[in-house]
Amino acid sequence: MQALKDKFESWKRGRITRRTALFALGYSLVLSSTLFSWGTPQNNTQQQATSSTPDAANAATKLISTSANKVVRIVRSKQLTALAVLEKQGNLEKRLQSLGYKVEWPEFAAGPQQLEALNANGLDIALTAESPPVFAQAAGTPLVYLAANSADGKSISLLVPTNSKVKSVKDLKGKKVAFQKASIGHYLLLRALEKEGLKLTDVQSVYLPPADASAAFSQGKVDAWFIWEPFVTRNEQNKIGRVLIDGSNGLRDTNNFFSTTRKFYQENPEVIKVFLDELQKAQVWSKEHPKEIAQLLAPVTQLDVPTLEKMHKKYDFSLVPITNKIITKQQEVADKWYSLKLIPKKVNVRDGFLSPEEYAKITPKEVLAKQ
Repeated sequence: MQALKDKFESWKRGRITRRTALFALGYSLVLSSTLFSWGTPQNNTQQQATSSTPDAANAATKLISTSANKVVRIVRSKQLTALAVLEKQGNLEKRLQSLGYKVEWPEFAAGPQQLEALNANGLDIALTAESPPVFAQAAGTPLVYLAANSADGKSISLLVPTNSKVKSVKDLKGKKVAFQKASIGHYLLLRALEKEGLKLTDVQSVYLPPADASAAFSQGKVDAWFIWEPFVTRNEQNKIGRVLIDGSNGLRDTNNFFSTTRKFYQENPEVIKVFLDELQKAQVWSKEHPKEIAQLLAPVTQLDVPTLEKMHKKYDFSLVPITNKIITKQQEVADKWYSLKLIPKKVNVRDGFLSPEEYAKITPKEVLAKQ
């Protein structure tokens, strides 16, 4: 009797095992088919498109190209600028996503580092003052000036320590002045010295990127520092430095520029057009909403909202059309650096500017209307 019972249990287990195995096999086949169809969207989409209409084929092709997003890398601004607003609001990402692009925002210490990255294919769109593009062109970078921004002279200042005896630019003769080489600080120091009948060689130039210059200045290792916001206000608030002069009252006579490489411009005209269109909207919003931009960018600048609201007056928040006057001024900057032997060859800046017809295709109409 027990033997019979053991045989029955053995038969039952075998039946269940066979049933389970058959079920598992069937499930595996279904799962494999499903995964296979999910894992080959291109072939599947193309097959459907081929067997239907040309419109379906075009839609499938568009879907395939969109699924592999390209990347556009735009420099991150950590200042009170419309470019910083553009990143925070996210509108640009939404528009470029429909074109098959995603946006990245890499950080750089200053303009010269941006253009080095631009030349090395580590950045696609830069924002600098007038001098970095000249130095880049002299180094052979195939640069294109995309747009000009307002000068915002009050946002760049020459700082001296709070207890410094220096009362004027003339008092800097023989002293150590820090700045980022080939930056707006470099150019404005040159102009400030020339206004007083001095030369760059009359001071001890200390080439330092902003972070290193900040440390040297706070430790008393340099006598002055030409730098932009928000470094200026931070040093004033911490009672480390005071403003000797800023770039206003005619000292700054140049513009900031958005730039790219010739290759990126030629291959991505629609991206550039969308970028400038959204940037213009961000400029208008920034100018009309001082409190809101302060709230938005307080974490970026590491300054409190009331301070940023006061700083708002230092900026014009404006794109300006690229005209012959701007090109001529940029050529003067290039000629100045060449005369001082700070660039290795004479630069024709027009090589980096587009034709009026080309600018008309990418520049927002509101900006063109200012001509």
